[in-house]
Amino acid sequence: MFDAIIIGIFVIAVAGVGYEAIDLLPPEVLVQVTNIEAVRFIIAAFGAIIGLALGLTAQTTYRRVEARVRRQPIEVILTRAVGLVLGLLLANLVLAPIFLFPIPKEFIFVKPTFAILASVMFSVLGVSLADTHGRTFLRLINPDSIESLLIAEGTLKPASGKILDTSCIIDGRIEELLKTGFIEGQIIIPQFVLQELQLLADASNDRKRTRGRRGLDILNQMQERYPDRIVVNSEDYEDINTVDAKLVRFTRELNGILVTNDYNLSKVANLQKVTILNINDLARSLRPIYLPGDALDIKIIRSGKEPEQGVGYLEDGTMVVVEESNKYIGSEVRALVTSALQTSAGRMIFAKLDPQEREKAERGSNSKRNLPTNS
Repeated sequence: MFDAIIIGIFVIAVAGVGYEAIDLLPPEVLVQVTNIEAVRFIIAAFGAIIGLALGLTAQTTYRRVEARVRRQPIEVILTRAVGLVLGLLLANLVLAPIFLFPIPKEFIFVKPTFAILASVMFSVLGVSLADTHGRTFLRLINPDSIESLLIAEGTLKPASGKILDTSCIIDGRIEELLKTGFIEGQIIIPQFVLQELQLLADASNDRKRTRGRRGLDILNQMQERYPDRIVVNSEDYEDINTVDAKLVRFTRELNGILVTNDYNLSKVANLQKVTILNINDLARSLRPIYLPGDALDIKIIRSGKEPEQGVGYLEDGTMVVVEESNKYIGSEVRALVTSALQTSAGRMIFAKLDPQEREKAERGSNSKRNLPTNS
């Protein structure tokens, strides 16, 4: 709507100038024109076309400036505005004595020209000084805010708010992440997420009821421990039925980050250019990386698919297949990693017994074999 207003103003203004411009022609030329009104409308039509081109250019320029201003931190806008005002005030102080001097009528254009040039020059100077010394100005406003200074110069970006999904709250690991300090910024829980947790807590199904109550308990614990960081937002969207769609729209409008464990929600949010933090992806990325030749201590739980294979599990659930370890079921052995395989079900590590472990076992079997028998 605003773009149409900008273009319309230029079209009407330039067309009006064209309509009235015929009166500026010399009288001897106007006498030769038989139909002045037709000429007026023709010139006005050309003026409207020129105004349309100028309006489109002005509209594009305005949108570019607007987008650039939106990306600027508020501290930079504040310091530049102060610099611009000070520059204009200084220009007026400098020009005041000059305007008192008498100037001949034939040089009357000198005053406005000089005023415009001086205003532009001092305005640019004021903005330039604000960019250079804006840090000092902000220090005068808030002497203790080093963060404001870094944000103003672009070195530091303000932390985005984190919007929690229902699955992420019920999971519970978000509370542990907050304890470690790896999650920064405000933690925002929309009102419709709380309503979904309440519906789960009141459900007739025992499993759903347990999950809902667990989520509410975790939120209460987080609220007690981090009262300044946990924020409940009452925003809701009556025209949207699903909670997932509401979360995506809310995160986009807030320009925040959506924290979730839901795989499908992550895909939908990524398609709509919403930043996602998936705790499952974080957990997978933090798993220790074992390279061929690394040693690990593993308890053999059961037999593998192949003969003499034993299977154990790491603390994160990764399955480890150890060759020639079938006879060590129930015992902990040291194995050397030979390779790793990433499957859709998770990661698998293949290993073989440490040679020292094998020698120890062989010595044990030989000593049993050499024991004297009672006759």
